[in-house]
Amino acid sequence: MYGSPMRSAWSDHDAQAAIQRWGQLPGSNADLALRVYTSRLIGAEPSLVLHGGGNTSVKTTRIDDAGQSVEVLCVKGSGSDLARIEPGGFPAVRLATLAALRRLPALADEDMVNAARTRLLDASAPNPSVEILLHAFLPHRYIDHSHADAILAVVDQPDAEAIARELFGDRLAIVPYVMPGFALAKLAAEIHDAHPTAEGMLLLQHGLFTWGHDARSSYERHIAAVDAAEQFIADRRTQVAVAARSDLDWATLAPIVRGRLGAGQRRYILTLRTSPTIRAFVDDPALRDLATRGPATPDHVIRTKQHPLVLDLGTGGDPREVLEVELAAYRARYDQYVAQQVARKGVSRTPLDPDPRILLVPGLGLVAAGADANSAAIAADIYEHTIAIIGDAEAIGRYQALPDGDIFDMEYWSLEQAKLGKSKPRPLAGRVVVVTGAARGIGNAVARAFAGAGAQLWLIDREHEALAKLAASLGAGHDTLDVTDRDAVHRSVARAVERFGGVDGMVSNAGTAPQAPIDACPPEVLQASLAVNLLAHQWFAEAITRCVRAQGTGGFLLFNASKSAFNPGPGFGPYAIAKAALVALMKQYAIEGGPYGIRANAINADRVRTDLLDRDALAERARARGLSPDEYYRANLLGRECTVDDVASAFLALATAEGTTGTVFPVDGGNIAAAPR
Repeated sequence: MYGSPMRSAWSDHDAQAAIQRWGQLPGSNADLALRVYTSRLIGAEPSLVLHGGGNTSVKTTRIDDAGQSVEVLCVKGSGSDLARIEPGGFPAVRLATLAALRRLPALADEDMVNAARTRLLDASAPNPSVEILLHAFLPHRYIDHSHADAILAVVDQPDAEAIARELFGDRLAIVPYVMPGFALAKLAAEIHDAHPTAEGMLLLQHGLFTWGHDARSSYERHIAAVDAAEQFIADRRTQVAVAARSDLDWATLAPIVRGRLGAGQRRYILTLRTSPTIRAFVDDPALRDLATRGPATPDHVIRTKQHPLVLDLGTGGDPREVLEVELAAYRARYDQYVAQQVARKGVSRTPLDPDPRILLVPGLGLVAAGADANSAAIAADIYEHTIAIIGDAEAIGRYQALPDGDIFDMEYWSLEQAKLGKSKPRPLAGRVVVVTGAARGIGNAVARAFAGAGAQLWLIDREHEALAKLAASLGAGHDTLDVTDRDAVHRSVARAVERFGGVDGMVSNAGTAPQAPIDACPPEVLQASLAVNLLAHQWFAEAITRCVRAQGTGGFLLFNASKSAFNPGPGFGPYAIAKAALVALMKQYAIEGGPYGIRANAINADRVRTDLLDRDALAERARARGLSPDEYYRANLLGRECTVDDVASAFLALATAEGTTGTVFPVDGGNIAAAPR
């Protein structure tokens, strides 16, 4: 894994720039600015920390609200990301009375949190790291802590202490595993005092701490220790060829997997990772043994669970049946694990959901599941690094994780669970939705509304630049394509499935508004209208329906029709005919999709400001009715203009209306002539 040595990224120029950038901010100083600088250096290296992992601190002075200079500990806020941290991410805590807590014989977790908060200089600051007392009890000015991959490969061993002594000698003190909190802080301080010349400490099954009087020395000691571990591993690694398994088709398998996760109660987003390292791991005959030894550090359990699910589909059976059996067995094992630990510890805990977050599939790769795309990516990142850690640990000995009891304590630790947040799920959380014609107008508004409701989006348009900009702002996937190309549509839906693990619905919005007298309509105009305003909707609907049926969890097909389907106007025949047929298409999908829980509905919008009609055509339509353009938009029963946001809200209502299918929903401010009948 380590192709080149890990080297210090310290730059005197950048350090001075950091002081200029952050040192003058309110509540900051040069000490904290350099703390931010080296924290970001650590956070920028995924082999050191991932997604909020690790923590750093500096002891400095601040002026309190009474105008007095006080010594404070500025420590990373819980859950903050070192790669992007700012001075505000280091809450300042009065140090003298905090360090005095070391004299106590014990301190409960809740009391520890309270002790930190009551000593904050700013009551609105984030909660300090759960390891604040460890930072406080050590006397050093700067302290850096990471879960470096190479360090974990060393400390996740049955004889980790012997290996560490061989590697580091007395440079790093060694601390046996103790769960983070007061007990660990007190033990680490005692071991530190017994090794006064040490430059840091190794926490078995946990990670690395280094310290120094200045930011550079603490940081560079950290890098030097990790580099030494990397080189130690590299010198002992041997290449072992693993026969590759036959490749599986993820686009076909993904909806089957996704539909069976969650037991009908939750929806997950899936992400697939493949690489030579991952494939060698999942195709290894020893996979089941290696993968079920536990997480590389207990902190990871809240993202990856205790064990991954090994899903071997090469047995020749129906993938659906194999998956059902394996999932049932996994859930039973998880429930048993929780029940056993609760009984042994004499505690009461509400079991978390028993579904796996990591699936290891021979012939395919690593699949991670999360409540949203970001959660799935975090779990995938963590386990991808776990695979490397396991490989490195096996190169120098034998990979060994903590016993189930310690993993359970961390998984059900309230301070760790708090990192995940407990916000109320949004109405489309876990749903994957395809939106066509998304770059502008109604499609753009729909994309924003659905993203706000928690949906993961796959956006389609022919305008690449505008589409890419929207997708970037929403964290969505996107494809630029001609919606009349059936093969291209099916390939695009397959890419959405590959990215998210499946699809739950669509808002088929792309369209044009051709005009011509129907008795003199050029054939190419009518054909083009039918291609965009009817058949393109069919190409998306058929592709998405196949995926939704494979998932077995139901879904929705929403079509942007038009008032012209019921109330056509002169000269708009090519448009009205296609839109009327689109309503019929929607009804057919409602009939045939109902048994599979697939709801089909349409929106009939009218007089909404979009680019569908050019300015001259709009002006002509208004003049024909004796109206100005603004009056034209308000010419309805309510006397108000309907906006793209009104249409988006209607689409969102239909997406969440579990008991509604086969309906046409007007968004026109009231037009009796266009009312469905």
